[in-house]
Amino acid sequence: MKPIFSKGTSLTVRVIFFALLSVLLMTVDAQSQWLKPLRSSAGLVLTPLYWVGDLPGRSLDRLSQMIASRTDILAENEKLRADILLMQRRLQKLAALTEQNVRLRELLNSSALLEEQVVVAELLGVDPNPQTHKLLINKGSTRGVYQGQPVLDARGVMGQVVEVMPYSARVLLMTDSTHSLPVQVTRNGLRAIASGTGHPGIFELRHVADNADIKEGDLLVTSGMAQRFPAGYPVGVVTNVQRGTGQPFAVVQATPAAALDRSRHFLLVFAEGREPEFEHDLEMDMTLPEDMGEEAPDPELVPHESLPQAPEQTRPAGENT
Repeated sequence: MKPIFSKGTSLTVRVIFFALLSVLLMTVDAQSQWLKPLRSSAGLVLTPLYWVGDLPGRSLDRLSQMIASRTDILAENEKLRADILLMQRRLQKLAALTEQNVRLRELLNSSALLEEQVVVAELLGVDPNPQTHKLLINKGSTRGVYQGQPVLDARGVMGQVVEVMPYSARVLLMTDSTHSLPVQVTRNGLRAIASGTGHPGIFELRHVADNADIKEGDLLVTSGMAQRFPAGYPVGVVTNVQRGTGQPFAVVQATPAAALDRSRHFLLVFAEGREPEFEHDLEMDMTLPEDMGEEAPDPELVPHESLPQAPEQTRPAGENT
């Protein structure tokens, strides 16, 4: 076959030739339909080449979309997880506030039964030493708190104040081995001394005669004999009576009426002739001042988590809420 160009034809001539041929073909294709079958056949043949040539670009676009979609999904999942945690936290806080509201209502209802004036206090910390049962509360001498003051919760006697600071006080629980208070059995008026055993949830009655009329289930209340705890406050319930042990006295154990290990709000009962103080703001009472290092809570005390502050209630017991 004879070539179109001779061996010595220059590159310029070839370029001009193909340029003119291209212009001619485009003109013919635009002015007539002669080249339409040829164009269709060429398109059919070249379509796979077009697809193969476009494959890298399309693959890159699809990969980018997949990466972006995965990133968006992961981000959305993280956001949903965070929202779930926030909702769970709010639900837990709502449950805690609901329980606190119930406890405060019980506390206020119990204060209405007292004849003395009372002040509501909140728990700040507990002593981690298992040998001592003490609490730290957020009321002190600026609110009229005094040493030996009875402390109650919504169910009964908790203990008494043993140390007073301006903005806080320490309470000795009735189960502490150094705590004692006179009690009596409501069923028959039998008097005894309730002493702590050092074990949570248990105290004992000392010097109860072996033949004394006392049995399991008897309700114990304060007798008022020591003139520190007014008479009639619930102390506990007798749970165990052992006789005939060879000792002159029976072994009598009881459980406290108060929730010693669960209560967070307390009633400080003012004895006759004592009045609570109102000189300072509620906010000052609820928060220990930063510049009073000597009155800060004992570092050995374990702080409890923050709760919404309880409204302070101080009134004679005859009033209803």
